[in-house]
Amino acid sequence: MKKRKIICIIMGGGRGSRLSPLTRDRCKPAVPLAGKYRLVDIPISNCLNSGLNQIFVLTQFNTASLHRHIQESYKFDPFGGGFVDILSAEQTDESDTWYQGTADAVRQNMHHFQSHSEGDLYLILSGDQLYRMNLGDLVREHDASGAEVTITAKPLGLDQAEGLGLMRIDDNLEVTEFVEKPTDPKVIQGLAVGEAVRKKMKDPGDRDYCLASMGIYVFNASTLIEALKSDTTDFGKEIIPGLLGKAKLHSYVFDDYWEDIGTVKAFFEANIRLTDPVPPFNFFDEAARIYTHARFLPASKLNSCRVERAIMADGCIVTDADIRHTTLGVRSVVREGSYLENVVMMGADEFETVEDLEENQNIGRPDYGVGQNCVIKNAILDKNVRIGNNVQLDPTGLPDNFGPEVTVAIRDGVLVVCKDAIVPDGFVLKA
Repeated sequence: MKKRKIICIIMGGGRGSRLSPLTRDRCKPAVPLAGKYRLVDIPISNCLNSGLNQIFVLTQFNTASLHRHIQESYKFDPFGGGFVDILSAEQTDESDTWYQGTADAVRQNMHHFQSHSEGDLYLILSGDQLYRMNLGDLVREHDASGAEVTITAKPLGLDQAEGLGLMRIDDNLEVTEFVEKPTDPKVIQGLAVGEAVRKKMKDPGDRDYCLASMGIYVFNASTLIEALKSDTTDFGKEIIPGLLGKAKLHSYVFDDYWEDIGTVKAFFEANIRLTDPVPPFNFFDEAARIYTHARFLPASKLNSCRVERAIMADGCIVTDADIRHTTLGVRSVVREGSYLENVVMMGADEFETVEDLEENQNIGRPDYGVGQNCVIKNAILDKNVRIGNNVQLDPTGLPDNFGPEVTVAIRDGVLVVCKDAIVPDGFVLKA
């Protein structure tokens, strides 16, 4: 009997404009996360931990760093049939356009997937979410329900639901209605879930909840192929609502930590929360590891520092500094007398040699990292930044200011020192 295929498709997103300037030189899945990972490591690790190893990542903007990361990180033996492939938009005889949406991206790549048997499944995943899910449980519930499409759903309080795609389900968890980003409180109240969903939750308490689509779907192969015969371009806005009444849609209730980190503010807050004594997302789970590139870096070095709630990746050097609620990425350097509070520092791609440091001194360029006697608060320091001595950065009370030419930006109230930016000695940006 032919073994069925489960094809995992990770949506790499469009231009990532909500995450700009972090996506100025890279696509969303390649944005660094939690000191040493990339966003794409989350869905790939969820797949691998669930025994699913046929994975495609669909993207089309600034893919070079993503290609490099995946090629260096995910290597499979020739016997298991596993792979992680990146499929960027390409011109063919059938199409010469960019991906027009999530569904169109899948449509344009169906010839690569080679999975058309009745029992095969397609698992559609998002590339910009932080969560841990046993996708095997999701597939088993899809099979047990007899559904043609299963939609993962996160229970949210009614006060958290505005601006999200919500669904109504019956007592069998079958989807009966979709409401796209409602704002009317009465409409949201009318979508409050019943006991069938509350029994799936860990500790629902007394409050009311509704179900928000997480943008993660399981499709029977035949159902997906048929749905993509139309000219619709997006799963959440068109394909899924269009299947109501035509196919059996089942909801999979996921009541655990899940964060859509598609904006600068959400990305910043998700990273800072990882410094909590017991963070909402556990990177220390041995049973479900998050995989990434193995770098073979030296251990980090602390020289007479004060550290309160911090994450520090490999290869960091921190000297006589005060670090609070901060994540330090690989090869981060913080020098004497500096104070960092609520900072996401992504580190550097390489260590500077003695010759590099001499050249920096000769041309008056700061070394990689943070210089002496700096005060930096509520900020993201992207890769390879050079911050001079006596710099003060704090966006509190300042208006947003970002654009293609801005190297020290403010967005969503968060200060971003852009990749490869140079901040000279004595620079001050604060209210």
